[in-house]
Amino acid sequence: MIDVVAGVDSSTQSCTVELRDAASGALVSTGRAPHPVTHPPISEQDPESWWQALVAAMGDARRDVEVRIIGVSVGAQCHGLVVSDEAGRLLRPARLWNDTTSGPQAAALLDRHPASWWAQQIGIVPSAAITISKLALLAETDADAFARVRHISVPHDWLTYRLTGRRVTDRSDASGTGYYSADTGRWRTDILDEVVGERDWAPLLPEVLAPDEAAGRIAPAAAAELGIDPCALVGAGGGDQHLAAQGIGLGEGDVAYSLGTSGVVFATTPHPVVDVTGSVDGVANVTGGYLPLVCTLNATKVTDTIARLLAVDHAALTALALAAPLDPERPLLAAYLDGERSPRLPSARGMLAGLSTATSREQLALAAFEGVALGLVRGERGMASLGIPVTGRTIAIGGGARSHAYRQIIADLTGRAVHTVDAPEGTARGAAIQAAAVVRGETVAAVTAAWRPEATSVTEPVADRGDIWDRYIRLADLQSDGERF
Repeated sequence: MIDVVAGVDSSTQSCTVELRDAASGALVSTGRAPHPVTHPPISEQDPESWWQALVAAMGDARRDVEVRIIGVSVGAQCHGLVVSDEAGRLLRPARLWNDTTSGPQAAALLDRHPASWWAQQIGIVPSAAITISKLALLAETDADAFARVRHISVPHDWLTYRLTGRRVTDRSDASGTGYYSADTGRWRTDILDEVVGERDWAPLLPEVLAPDEAAGRIAPAAAAELGIDPCALVGAGGGDQHLAAQGIGLGEGDVAYSLGTSGVVFATTPHPVVDVTGSVDGVANVTGGYLPLVCTLNATKVTDTIARLLAVDHAALTALALAAPLDPERPLLAAYLDGERSPRLPSARGMLAGLSTATSREQLALAAFEGVALGLVRGERGMASLGIPVTGRTIAIGGGARSHAYRQIIADLTGRAVHTVDAPEGTARGAAIQAAAVVRGETVAAVTAAWRPEATSVTEPVADRGDIWDRYIRLADLQSDGERF
């Protein structure tokens, strides 16, 4: 029997558990279980379903191996609002990051203070995605539930609470709430008083742990239900992209393109990041630095949709896109299918331009991939404009990274090779790294360096796609929030 650590990725769509050798980091087994399907703009899940999926995924991972799980850590989807009462009972389903119903509340926050103020105070600018707008919506629409709130969590906090009985979080996820300053290391209860309502906020908020601090020992009931050693340590956990950065071994100068339900482009830096335009979120990472990122609401769901409309599978869609001629007047897609976070257009919808009677299936497939990639490349250019170095490796992660079309188009648009690494489950792998660090008494940064994954593919640029950039920007900026065509 070998000692292993468990890394958990509780995403929008599913729960994944990786068991890794606590000494070497070698992958031992993987387990998965689905989460309830959501349909934005209303996107809610019962947090108890996350726990049941974790139990199922852990059981799946343990099914055919003889192991002792001595550490566990949880990475999860960011921003979702979980509220519970004095006894810990959930007061309502969790509103997820991709629920855009709090768009009016986010707009009201920006009416109160400009984007530059928010960026300087907390590193990010309010949108319908982040927790503070969802909390404001709760206060405005369900006064009874709001009055009974005694604990406020985001998804990974709540799962860590189920594991340990402690109300704790970490800098990375706290910095995405809209009421925490990573630069000063404190909750901004003054902001909550001003924009949500005056009350004694401090007891409602979790303790923010240091990057290498353990949340504690696993609770006996959780250990029994999950099949984990009763003396196992639980890491602080973190946001999904933040732990994915550790899982893929992201270094300063590298830039990652995460292609999942959402699209995220991010880098890592030791210095605080302030973007007064609000385009780049200056959130914290899980090692004491910062993880500037740009998140779009629409990534692989866009290519999923076009594949469905063309009645093909993902492999066929990739083949169609790569076969399309690079006509400078080809159709282009502003991929705002379910509203958008970057830019802040919660009510927007997708726009396809450049159609003609000669438009082909191949061109429609290409427009889907390019629409997603162009939005993320725009985010990378925004980070570079702030002085964030993006001249190292470009690393593609997430389910979309398996598509040659995504990798090739990003390589062509950036003019740099796109790498994939041996971390198909980057968040779960990063969570396992964090769990190993607390078990071994080392830093997360040190274990990240020791377990850095090998490259599995390199996709070099083969074409210049820059001729569509100006057309894309004009199309992408055509729609203002609330205006549809």
